Amino acid sequence: MERIIFIVGPTGVGKSDAGFLLARKLGGEIVSCDAMQVYKEVNIACDKPSKQARGQVPHHLLDVASVTEDFDVARFRQMAVEAIEDILRRGKVPIVVGGSGMYVNVLLDGIFESDAKDEDLRARLKEQAQKEGAAVLHQQLAILDPKAAGKIHSNDARRIIRALEVAMTTGKPISALHKERAGLWGEYSVEIFALDRPREQLYARAEARIEDMFKRGLVEEIRALSGLPLSRTASAAIGIPEVTGYLKGEYGLERAKYLMKLNTRHLIKRQLTWFRRDKRIQWVEAEKFQ
Repeated sequence: MERIIFIVGPTGVGKSDAGFLLARKLGGEIVSCDAMQVYKEVNIACDKPSKQARGQVPHHLLDVASVTEDFDVARFRQMAVEAIEDILRRGKVPIVVGGSGMYVNVLLDGIFESDAKDEDLRARLKEQAQKEGAAVLHQQLAILDPKAAGKIHSNDARRIIRALEVAMTTGKPISALHKERAGLWGEYSVEIFALDRPREQLYARAEARIEDMFKRGLVEEIRALSGLPLSRTASAAIGIPEVTGYLKGEYGLERAKYLMKLNTRHLIKRQLTWFRRDKRIQWVEAEKFQ
């Protein structure tokens, strides 16, 4: 089976350097798995690989969208799979590098892409939920799709309505459609490595990187975006809202730095929780890649 390597882990752990060294050693090419590095107008805020690194090792999925565009997991998956297949056809090793857990997941396990939509039906189900309660709809779902009902809380109206919409529109339970998802896992020889460092060391590295971002011109980079209609996904990226608040005069520069560091700490916690749930991942001390 053809080989694909994933290098994942939290922000600031050293994934880019590890992926670069591994690509040089194996003659591989890097596929970015980062939700922000897709945007061509943002370089400092998302800490893209240097031009020197990109000149020595081919990098894919960098600078493929504008900050004015929403870039969702479906679009990412399509472009990433195309890049991976192209790399394999040329006899190279794809090395997927990044910390976006959802993007990693859709590559490994596929994505649920049902076109089942019925706006009128959904509106009726929402109205019924408001009048009678989500539990009543949950009882209906238990009849149509017992497996889905067993996984969805009886108060989760949104997911209950979606499951009912799919079942009533397609005639198939949503649980069966989920099984039809196809990803890289099982189709290729996939190895997944997560880099690890002590928590406090991660925080210190992330905070030092943020200070460096400001020195390299982060404020000017975000200022250049101020006249653009930022998409929902781009506007939520760490760095953009914090610096935008400073530029609007809502608080000072030190406050902007503090908020970036705080939100990055929260991101690191979420990333560690996400990746530790996946038992397919092999954890490796980041120091081994230096």
